[in-house]
Amino acid sequence: MKVLVTGATGNVGRHVTAGLVEAGVQVRALTRDPRRADLPGAEVVQGDLTEPESVPFDGVDRMFLFPEPSTVKRLVERAGGAGVRRIVVLSSGAVTGGFDTTFHPPVEQAVRESGLEWTFLRPGEFAANKLALWGPSIRAERLVRDANPDAAWFPVHERDVADVALKALLEEGHHGKAYDINGPALISLREQVEAIAGALGEEVAFEEVTPAQAREIYRKMGGFAAEAADFLLGFTDYDGNPADPADLGDFDPSALGPLPTAEAVTGNPARTFAQWARDRAEDFR
Repeated sequence: MKVLVTGATGNVGRHVTAGLVEAGVQVRALTRDPRRADLPGAEVVQGDLTEPESVPFDGVDRMFLFPEPSTVKRLVERAGGAGVRRIVVLSSGAVTGGFDTTFHPPVEQAVRESGLEWTFLRPGEFAANKLALWGPSIRAERLVRDANPDAAWFPVHERDVADVALKALLEEGHHGKAYDINGPALISLREQVEAIAGALGEEVAFEEVTPAQAREIYRKMGGFAAEAADFLLGFTDYDGNPADPADLGDFDPSALGPLPTAEAVTGNPARTFAQWARDRAEDFR
């Protein structure tokens, strides 16, 4: 068995790669810049999902697919023609909720229609997003600036997502299934900051700002923070359309009760945000 891991240096892909190596599986890890990859035990190769012809499928029979809707049809065609028989897709819980209609759905559709075995992973909000949003100010000032201290959700540890991916790649019985993967508990932004402070063993202050101020802070940071600022702060919806505040109404996430976690697939309790904060504490120093 040889597994191609795309997005191999990402938050999830890195753990998928390590888990496959630990399981004794041959791993081909795809990255745009192999010189910057640190993936012990894997065959690291250069390639770009936006250029399907650059992806080496020879000898590969299973693939972990990072989403790239613009080229997914050609990529999947090449994969099937080269002998790939199983694809595990990193999708999004926004598909289940009906909020994402343009990015992940075309990827899922192309893989579903390919005739290959497929499993879709649909994680909710990643705990790791807080590294991009809060990391710079925590490292520099031990301070978080955000507009909604009491806003809460079920952030998921990236290792939980990777563990489900490993099950789907290595075991039978996951074909044709879409797994929603969330964190085990509803936790507010203020409580998340407190968890990070606890992991650091230092105080981290929370400064409430207006949504407009928060948007400008995130836009100046660049990267994920800038790209997601409008959506995260309620200025646009998931697909980038102007958001209607009335759509939220009196929505109370606590009324949802527990959401699906990795435990349903792995049999292990889902990792808490506090565990994630401890695992990533050094990234906040």
